[in-house]
Amino acid sequence: MEWLINFIKDIATGGNIALLGAALALICAGIGSAKAVGMAGEAAAGIVAEDPSKFVRALILQALPGTQGIYGLIIAFLVMSKVGIIGGGVDFAAITIAEGVSLLLAALPIAIVGYKSAIMQAKVSVSSMQIVTTHPEETTKGMIFAGLVETYAVFALLISFLLVSGIQIG
Repeated sequence: MEWLINFIKDIATGGNIALLGAALALICAGIGSAKAVGMAGEAAAGIVAEDPSKFVRALILQALPGTQGIYGLIIAFLVMSKVGIIGGGVDFAAITIAEGVSLLLAALPIAIVGYKSAIMQAKVSVSSMQIVTTHPEETTKGMIFAGLVETYAVFALLISFLLVSGIQIG
């Protein structure tokens, strides 16, 4: 049992905890976007199978829920830069547990909101595909509906960005 305690002490470093935050931002937002783009892609494929001329309109609605994954990637890069994994300048081993936990917590808004908002945006995008099938000239309205969900992912990105940027290391 002592070996397990020592192992946990070895891996539970400030730097590793911060990297967990980076990983969660990327993984959660990325999984949400992947699932969401897949859902919207299924609906888009049905539309294009019936009328290939509607490809671009359907593609735009499919692509919208993919942005949350990009937001998670941005925060992951920012955290990795903050702890010296990218760009150096920081002694990774010297990052305290408190700093690591702070970075983990700072990454959570985009991790959680990115995941959920991508799924919700996909639902709106799938519903908006009906506009493409019945009134293709009105596709922009469907994009606006889906874009409103994006607002909350942007808020989460902004909060995670400000939190990570405001954390002083060292």
